[in-house]
Amino acid sequence: MTASRAAVDRAAELRAQIDRHDYRYYVLDDPAIPDAEYDRLFRELQALETEYPELQMPGSPTQRVGGKALDAFVPVRHRVAMLSIRTETDTGPGGARAFDAQIRRELGFGDQAASVEYACELKFDGLAISLRYENGVLAQAATRGDGETGEEVTQNIRTIKSVPLRLQGVPPAVLEVRGEVYMSRLDFERYNARQRAAQLPTLVNPRNGAAGGIRQLDPTVAAKRLLSFFAYGLGETQGWETPVTHAGVLDALAVFGLPVNQERTVAQGADGLIAFHRAIAAKRAALPFDIDGVVYKVNRLDWQRELGFRTRQPRWAVAHKFPAQEELTVVEAIEVQVGRTGAVTPVARLKPVFVGGVTVTNATLHNADEVARKDVRVGDTIRVRRAGDVIPEVIGVVLERRPAATSPFVMPENCPVCGSRVARLVGEAVARCMGGWYCRAQRKEAIRHFASRRALDIEGLGDQLVAQLVEHDLVRNPADLFSLDAAVLADLERMGSRSATKVVEALKRGKQTTLARFLYALGIREVGEATALALAKHFGSLEALIAADEERLRHIPDIGPVVAAAVRAFFQEPHNQDLIARLRAAGVQWPEMVGKSLTGEQSLAGKAFVLTGTLESLSRDEATERLRALGAKVAGSVSKKTDYLVAGRDAGSKLDKALELGVAVLDEGGLLALLAS
Repeated sequence: MTASRAAVDRAAELRAQIDRHDYRYYVLDDPAIPDAEYDRLFRELQALETEYPELQMPGSPTQRVGGKALDAFVPVRHRVAMLSIRTETDTGPGGARAFDAQIRRELGFGDQAASVEYACELKFDGLAISLRYENGVLAQAATRGDGETGEEVTQNIRTIKSVPLRLQGVPPAVLEVRGEVYMSRLDFERYNARQRAAQLPTLVNPRNGAAGGIRQLDPTVAAKRLLSFFAYGLGETQGWETPVTHAGVLDALAVFGLPVNQERTVAQGADGLIAFHRAIAAKRAALPFDIDGVVYKVNRLDWQRELGFRTRQPRWAVAHKFPAQEELTVVEAIEVQVGRTGAVTPVARLKPVFVGGVTVTNATLHNADEVARKDVRVGDTIRVRRAGDVIPEVIGVVLERRPAATSPFVMPENCPVCGSRVARLVGEAVARCMGGWYCRAQRKEAIRHFASRRALDIEGLGDQLVAQLVEHDLVRNPADLFSLDAAVLADLERMGSRSATKVVEALKRGKQTTLARFLYALGIREVGEATALALAKHFGSLEALIAADEERLRHIPDIGPVVAAAVRAFFQEPHNQDLIARLRAAGVQWPEMVGKSLTGEQSLAGKAFVLTGTLESLSRDEATERLRALGAKVAGSVSKKTDYLVAGRDAGSKLDKALELGVAVLDEGGLLALLAS
């Protein structure tokens, strides 16, 4: 059947689109669409060329592996073609069954009961690389390129610490190893954090981090990416009796000191393939690197040779994908959500799209800077990604699909929940609602914190009770706690008269506190226990602290512009002023410190302590308070700035770190002696 003009034009259009996306992905490292969209274009072109063979031509994307050697690199001719494998896009059990049926049929098994043995591995999401070892020494590294000719990237590969420069044991004269360069999720996040701090461009995803790092003329750029490598196959070999199975090859490569991923197995028949696919899908989100499927390979190498190749793809292997984790959809609205700490987060409301096995309707935009950087607007077509159970996020905008009349997103000036001012404090990327306890979205957390052990220490006021008090509108702010009576509390779920009476008694005791505890209980941003104590000691009274401006606050040791701005903003908010007045009217009080000498007893001023292990005669909190009362700083981790480590029973890694750094170590007796002196 002859192709129609419409089919000819559509094929030409698809070839042009795929070529453009190949260039952006492989050459510019700047993909415009997710894999799922690319796969759909590729499959449509394949279908047209299958239906109308006259449309097939040497320059079609379907007739080559893909990619192009960059002119700046020396071309490398692969002695054994470095081909890609076919992708099975049926993400369910049918994909595995179809592959097994094909293999059984082509091996002539028919309906025989015997099953085929397969080597099952992960489908890494990185850059394919060939490593050539000569007499055990790394001689050359090359990219896949077009499958026949790649790019020499030896110097860049040498920066990857997981790639051995010399093999272990007695390697063959020539061993060409095929594998994948990838970037772990942790290294990806670390790299982007450094880039953001330096106001430099960030990476789109770990795969682009790997591809872009290797395709650099300067090896120092590759080194900064902190890339990794997994071996998964062979190219040319000389002077080696190759194992008889693919699984045996991988075991041998591991013996040579090459990194081979341990998430692999040998499976029997279609049922074994399905079980492996399901097992890896279940743990996919917990892996330290990205994958987009698994790979099945006929395990016996003689059967691989018998099966051979089809259209430059091996018949004996297939990549069985997982549900797409990146898709295209449309932004229908951009709203903001208020978190428990007051963080105001823009959220994109999306046209429903199936991503990573679920239907996604929302995606986080993180903060105003991210929205501006990505320039996400209502009406935009965007790329959305989901990994495991993580909240989906917007990866980027497809600008060529942007409608004519769109406007940039503007962060609201007032909280959508309570109407309080939305502000962005110095040094923070996140805008926050200044309503605090007044904002219902923050109320539960604010009250829970207010009653916590290190704040007013109101025993019995746990998470479940706080949730009920807020949901039944019995408590709108911490001051309402002191108006509660036992009869009201007893009517709540899981509360009897006895428990209610205990809570009321604890509330009465909680009225007697210290200024430092009261300041900490207020939940002021950036004010922890140590800062609250420093503020209480410096000003002596709440009135003096409220009257202080930012400049005066910054004169206090260890209080910088961020903390000073947060403290000043809190006390300027009318809601917070009203809360403090109501708490004092309810009887919350503390001994004033005005007129007391705050310097004469600071015998440990400027000294940094870290506590670890279990102390017998006093609790960790008591030890911390007594040290701080003498002017000491108590930190949570050991560093070169630590003066003393107090090591109780069962001290762990902090003790090892202290000994390594030469930090003075005190046992409990030494601490008590120091406090007494």
